[in-house]
Amino acid sequence: MRHILIVGIGAGNPDHMTMQAVNALNQAAVLFVPKKGESKAQLADIRRDIIGRYVTDEKIRVVEFDVPVRETRDRSYDRSVDDWHAAIAEIYESLIETHVGETEKAAFLVWGDPMLYDSTIRIVERVKGGGRVSFDFSVIPGITSLQALTAAHRIPLNLVGKPVEITTGRRLAESVPEKGRTTVIMLDGEQAFLKVEDPEARIYWGAYLGTEQEIVISGRLHDVRDEIARTRAEAGAQHGWIMDIYLMRSGADFDE
Repeated sequence: MRHILIVGIGAGNPDHMTMQAVNALNQAAVLFVPKKGESKAQLADIRRDIIGRYVTDEKIRVVEFDVPVRETRDRSYDRSVDDWHAAIAEIYESLIETHVGETEKAAFLVWGDPMLYDSTIRIVERVKGGGRVSFDFSVIPGITSLQALTAAHRIPLNLVGKPVEITTGRRLAESVPEKGRTTVIMLDGEQAFLKVEDPEARIYWGAYLGTEQEIVISGRLHDVRDEIARTRAEAGAQHGWIMDIYLMRSGADFDE
């Protein structure tokens, strides 16, 4: 039976590759590399760099494919994501059926960790559930942008004995950090931190983590939020894309 490897490749630095991930790539007969247009060509280039560095068997095939753009006009968020996943699932199904032999392994190289704010697992399960092409799959964990963020700022993720929440910019207004709670915000195109009014909140922000363009800014939210917004806009205009993440919290270790 075909076997699909969903391999986490880290947050942008080829040195993030684990030995498990390297071994998985070298077990595959085919490596699938997604492309997201010219503006995000670097994301494919980093995958190519990883393959060039770590894949030792020249017979392993590399197949690149285009990822469709998510349509948002006249659709709810949930509907737009579901339709997008369905379109990608059709592409995955065709890739597996066309390029993977009945007893071969193939690998999708997934940014960060496939278990954290990525939908490759969901999409592969959708393909498997469709029943047109039979296969099993495994998931190889990777370094997340969250790990890269906390390492870059040299901070622990949580305050001692306090909870951590991971959410999106769309949901931040529903979960502005309580004292002692750490809130991690991913996928925030609207810069929701600009609307947070907590005078005690601190923010730890990072963009392009793990890459040569990495930028990190931290401080009291009210002091640095305009700088973050300006830096984010400038970087996005310069590079044509931006991938960022941040965490916010107030309080300190051992606060009651």
